[in-house]
Amino acid sequence: MANERLRAALVGANLSVGGLSEIVGVDPKTVERWISKDRVPHRVHRMAVASAVGKDDGFLWPTAVSEAQRGETSREELVGIHPSRGAIPMALWSGLLNQARRQIDILAFAATFLHDAVPDFDATLAQRAADGVQVRLCLGDPACDAVRLRGLEEGIGSSLADRCTLTWKYFRPFLDEPNIAARMHEQTLYASMFRFDDDLLVNTHVLGSAAGSSPVLQLHHLPGGRMFTHFLDGFERTWDTARAVEAADIT
Repeated sequence: MANERLRAALVGANLSVGGLSEIVGVDPKTVERWISKDRVPHRVHRMAVASAVGKDDGFLWPTAVSEAQRGETSREELVGIHPSRGAIPMALWSGLLNQARRQIDILAFAATFLHDAVPDFDATLAQRAADGVQVRLCLGDPACDAVRLRGLEEGIGSSLADRCTLTWKYFRPFLDEPNIAARMHEQTLYASMFRFDDDLLVNTHVLGSAAGSSPVLQLHHLPGGRMFTHFLDGFERTWDTARAVEAADIT
């Protein structure tokens, strides 16, 4: 049986068998056996392959990682729990933003606090994109039912829709810049997410409470762990259903 996950991961990473063999330091025929005969490499090679193609080794070789190992690794991904979003030091937000080198993803209804509380957030985000960091902004449609309902749940009525409109206006000057992609979603969110490379802040949503008053999980991705990828899969599903937005769409 062939390892179609590994084959697809190579294609997705634009890597050839020869290219992967050079990165990992093995013979190309060894890589061929990993694919065509579903041979499971030693752990050091699994980690190297996973890093090269941007996938977890547990995804590429599910039988190589036991549930006990996956559970232990997943627990290690939890860096800490903040009792509320407001309890997160501004230095953490600024540090994660400035240190990102590959990817920044934001999923929320409005997240206006980023513009209001994080020093130089907009300018820094634009600079990160100019430096080559891929930025994805996935924020709420002010006119959608999910935003209306969440506003009622938080007891702020139409104010949440107003915040959505405001945050889109904050982001408008950057929406047509290279490396910045923006989409407007209409989904019910059970958590807001802020991803900076392998670090992720997950702001839980609780009925009747504002997001700023709700606990935040701080995660760091580890190969073989489940928590980081579980939440990020939720981001991807929301992103896939959202519609693209350009600066001209924001009035």
